[in-house]
Amino acid sequence: MKIPADKFPALHKAALTFPAIDNHAHPLLREQNRNDFPYEGVISEASGKALKDAPHTLACFRAIPQLAKLLDLPETATWDDVKAARSTCNYQDLCEKSFKDSAIQTMLIDDDLDDHGVIHDIAWHDQFLKDASRRIVRVEVLAEQILRELLEPHLMTDTLNVVPILADFTTALRAALIRHAKDPNVAGFKSIVCYRTGLDVSMYSSQAGLKFSLLDVFKMLQMENKIRLAHKDLNDLVVRTTLDIAGEFQKPVQFHTGLGDSDINLIFSSPARLQQVIKNYSRTIFVLLHSSYPYSREAGYLASVYPNVYLDFGEVFPLVSLQGQKSILHQLLELTPTTKLLWSTDGHYWPENYYLANLQSREVIYEVLGEIIEAGNLTEAETVTIVENVLFHTSNTLYGLGLTPWDGTS
Repeated sequence: MKIPADKFPALHKAALTFPAIDNHAHPLLREQNRNDFPYEGVISEASGKALKDAPHTLACFRAIPQLAKLLDLPETATWDDVKAARSTCNYQDLCEKSFKDSAIQTMLIDDDLDDHGVIHDIAWHDQFLKDASRRIVRVEVLAEQILRELLEPHLMTDTLNVVPILADFTTALRAALIRHAKDPNVAGFKSIVCYRTGLDVSMYSSQAGLKFSLLDVFKMLQMENKIRLAHKDLNDLVVRTTLDIAGEFQKPVQFHTGLGDSDINLIFSSPARLQQVIKNYSRTIFVLLHSSYPYSREAGYLASVYPNVYLDFGEVFPLVSLQGQKSILHQLLELTPTTKLLWSTDGHYWPENYYLANLQSREVIYEVLGEIIEAGNLTEAETVTIVENVLFHTSNTLYGLGLTPWDGTS
């Protein structure tokens, strides 16, 4: 049963209105590209033919009336009504309405999506925020850019001397990571090795494996004019180099874990597979993204026993049902220190994605902590402190942002 707002008024106010730092987000689409991607992506990680079933999930049924309210549609609106209305409404107004009551003070934005110029730059989003957003650098994309620069001059050759290129790549990657680590506009790094070769990152890459990887990357560049890191030895080298530099400069490294699209190998997306590198890079801060769903308990365990592990619980809002969201948060709280939890929207492409994630996550935070109060395990004052840490203070400290929660008076 839903807990009335007036039962725990201090908790309700904190959960629904306290300023938030969105520690993991992505850019919005430009107006001219607002309809370039299937709208079902707002409520599903599916793609292609699988998207046709997305409107029949509990997550979508819950989102429809919430989106209808945002778009000034009647309560009886259908998914098709929502799609039709949002495809033609004033896009700037939609963006402003989506952020208006969100209380998102700032965002840390990973802008290295395969977007082909269809997204806004990071600074554009600042019009909706109280403080300027910061960048999260996606290291696999950075590595691919460096490899392209090194390999393109050799495209007309029949053979490739990989040894000096590997040395140049490692040197250039370290230099680029250090440059970003020193940039005050960069809050941290992000790895998508989970998508590429899995989270079982090895502490060693063989020279033979690295040479083969580089030759295969070069062949792809020759034949398809693209570069994609899809080889374990090379990917693991990139991750280890990142962890080394990030530890030196105390920049957190975010890892995609768990929930993703069909490009991911779910078995290798469990954060438990990171345990060895977490232990070996003890001075580097790991941020496990997306509640690691469906491996939420494994993530909570890691955050509880390693001082350098933090846990983000974004993306499951709005992609999982209400009961699923509550269950996930309960699971995270079973072991995770509340000072290790970070809030995010994982918003991307559509402003409604931010709207739904913010609305649903705040409601669930209130409900779950309210249930814990009712069980006699916390006082309302203690839950208010937890909310303020989760939404703002922990991210503020972890990423060294130096912000003060906006009080709404200036």
